[in-house]
Amino acid sequence: MLDRAQSPALTGLWAAKHTTMSAETDAERGRRFREAALPHLDDVYTLARYLLRDKADADDAVQECYLRALRHFDSYRGPAMKPWLLAILRNVCNAEFARRAAQRTTPADAPQEPVNDEPLWQEPQASPETELIRHCDGETIRRLVAALPPAFREAVVLRDINNLSYCDIAEVAGVPVGTVMSRLARARSMLRAAWNAEEGTAS
Repeated sequence: MLDRAQSPALTGLWAAKHTTMSAETDAERGRRFREAALPHLDDVYTLARYLLRDKADADDAVQECYLRALRHFDSYRGPAMKPWLLAILRNVCNAEFARRAAQRTTPADAPQEPVNDEPLWQEPQASPETELIRHCDGETIRRLVAALPPAFREAVVLRDINNLSYCDIAEVAGVPVGTVMSRLARARSMLRAAWNAEEGTAS
């Protein structure tokens, strides 16, 4: 039997074969990633837009999110693709927040959510505040949601705009389900108060 190392022709054929196989593997991997990840692009961008509150920054964050997701796609085993992408996006945004930290200070009067780590797994029926978010004037709601403190804004966007379950939000945010619930309750209360104030001003 010929030793491949002793035959330049065979060495070249072997290298060409494995290069072709590698290219095919990369193409298939890229196809699988696009099919799994691209349907969630709008949801990823929505969260980025609300968290960063700047279109250019949101575009950059989404691009970085998808690059990271593609880079680690071979090791992806769950959770569902949408929460996984949103968790990556959140990490990208947190890195951006850290970069901005030297340029700004946290307001001393930023509201704090009450601590509630009780694992309440039953999700309630839609509240009046949820219906408000989903059905009232879109531009006003977007503005009011954007004005919420970051943790509350994130919870509302993930639940009432991206329609994630409490468990998925807990996975994305890295907090207990009870904390997710308390943030949502507080955020919806703030939204209702802000909406009522808007209505009173308009009247």
